[in-house]
Amino acid sequence: MALSSLFRKKTVQDILKQVAQNETDGHAALGRHLTARDLTAFGIAAIVGAGIFSTIGKASADGGPAVIFLFLFTALACSFAAFAYAEFASMVPVSGSAYTYSYVAFGELIAWIIGWALIMEYAIGNITVAISWSDYFTGLLESGGILLPQWVQMDYLTASNGFRDATALMQSGKTYANLSDGLKASYMAWTTCPRLGSFHLVADLPALFIIVLITALVYRGMKESRNASNMMVVVKLCIILLVIAVGVFYVDTANWTPFAPNGVSGVLKGVSAVFFAYIGFDAISTTAEECKDPQRDLPRGMMWAIIICTILYVVIALVLTGMVNYSLLDVGDPLAFVFAKLDLKWMSGIIAVSAVIAMASVLLVFQMGQPRIWMSMSRDGLLPKKFSRVHPKFKTPSYATIVTGFVVAIPALFLNLTMVTDLCSIGTLFAFVLVCAGVLVLQNKPNIPRGKFKTPYVNSKYVVPFMLVAGLYYAFNFNTKATMDFITNATQINSPTAIITALNKQESQKVYAYLVGLDANNSTVGTPDLEILMSQYTSKPTQYAAVVAGLPIVDSLKYESGLDLFKHKIPMWIFLLALVGLTIWSFKENLSLIPLLGLVSCLYMMAELSVWNWIYFTIWLLVGLVIYFSFGRKHSKLSHL
Repeated sequence: MALSSLFRKKTVQDILKQVAQNETDGHAALGRHLTARDLTAFGIAAIVGAGIFSTIGKASADGGPAVIFLFLFTALACSFAAFAYAEFASMVPVSGSAYTYSYVAFGELIAWIIGWALIMEYAIGNITVAISWSDYFTGLLESGGILLPQWVQMDYLTASNGFRDATALMQSGKTYANLSDGLKASYMAWTTCPRLGSFHLVADLPALFIIVLITALVYRGMKESRNASNMMVVVKLCIILLVIAVGVFYVDTANWTPFAPNGVSGVLKGVSAVFFAYIGFDAISTTAEECKDPQRDLPRGMMWAIIICTILYVVIALVLTGMVNYSLLDVGDPLAFVFAKLDLKWMSGIIAVSAVIAMASVLLVFQMGQPRIWMSMSRDGLLPKKFSRVHPKFKTPSYATIVTGFVVAIPALFLNLTMVTDLCSIGTLFAFVLVCAGVLVLQNKPNIPRGKFKTPYVNSKYVVPFMLVAGLYYAFNFNTKATMDFITNATQINSPTAIITALNKQESQKVYAYLVGLDANNSTVGTPDLEILMSQYTSKPTQYAAVVAGLPIVDSLKYESGLDLFKHKIPMWIFLLALVGLTIWSFKENLSLIPLLGLVSCLYMMAELSVWNWIYFTIWLLVGLVIYFSFGRKHSKLSHL
């Protein structure tokens, strides 16, 4: 085949004809049951979950009350992307989301890449939510006096890594009693679990339970899924409104001072966690064929979901930071924590139950999205035909739903929460970037049928270059040191924990002897703890640098420099180079500002993720390309035209 066949495109007219011919080809139509209200509820179900009940705590602890600006910034970035999604959804009202949109804008190869990325996004997102649900559920059981063994409620990687770090810290002098709760749980799970030879049988069984339950519900039908989602949304909105109504009477405005204790850097520190709190609105677009009026209702559902959730996030953040000092909120269950802190135990119990319901509703929406991506790719011939099979009675993509259950359930037993959260974020952001770029590519093309919704046009010709120049001026005049350190790849000092966990027993003894000689605060009295000994200097960067410089260990354990340091900056360099290219493109082509800002915002958030997430994501895409060139390219329906 010619190279040009890799970028063969589908037209909007052909896609709409294909939907009409699906029943003739053996693909039954999906049931149309959803209205704008249902779509808004699905959006709220997907968005209001981890953000309200978990990540808002860490973000508030980093940014203080000013974290509300982070929620507003992230909502704005997601809104830019939502405009692009809404325009495409109105133009191409079929299942497939960004995959189908990319097929129209960029061609088959890019469509495959984004479809494969979406499969990862929804699968990893489901795994993330299932693990979080398991944490809340086991906590709820524990509060009721039911204690499950640690090895049946923790994933394999967390237990393994936690055992390693706990061992290293205890080797450096820290006692088991002084370990964090997370490390204690990991150590206990690893040391008490049954073994098969040298393999430790550690698996998150509650996560498996909820995935099986939700998959069965999604398989059963859209009506049932809609009704369950609507019910869960009503419950958790009532709980959140109750939290606000009760909490507002305990707000002490003195807790809002200082408003931004850690400055802009503190606010932006939680950007990835807060973004994860917003993902899910794009899953609405996968239900296009099950909407009664998709061209009208999809854009409305997306926008209302983002607006409602942003208002809730901002109000909750203000109430939480007003009830207790922001520095106390770095906990996994901030809502329950603040009420327990104020001795309102009955509220903590209600919140714990609602968190379990909220997480289940998020999982429901994510678990609906992925099978519909499989189905759309199968309809185009890029995946085996059975993935597009629709159940004759339930009118759901039955085979794809079952496969999704296995794809999510098995990794959820073993994968680490932090890893899957970041992988979900990068897959989602990649999809947002391509959808925004797709709107820009199609904006001036004639003969493209337009839907009822179109993104308002604002010329970016001079706006984006001005913003770039303003950003450079700020970086070099008000953030000079950080900017120059970034450009010159200046050596960075490792944190106490990073240094200590990298030491062997002999090195720990040498470092301990050295720090004892410097210890001016008698921190060695009682338990010899290297982490305490080193951490006492971190509040004074110059003194900490001098202490680290004198440690009797090799520099590679004390510092990060050269290629080891530069590799973490590669994503940001990619963003900066892309920003220059986008600025030139906008100036030459008079691009629309809103989708361009969405593209830039999402690309920036991708750059904030670690280089390892980029590497893992690239490996996933390469696996997908192998499948495409071995199966999809030959069986594509466009190859037979």
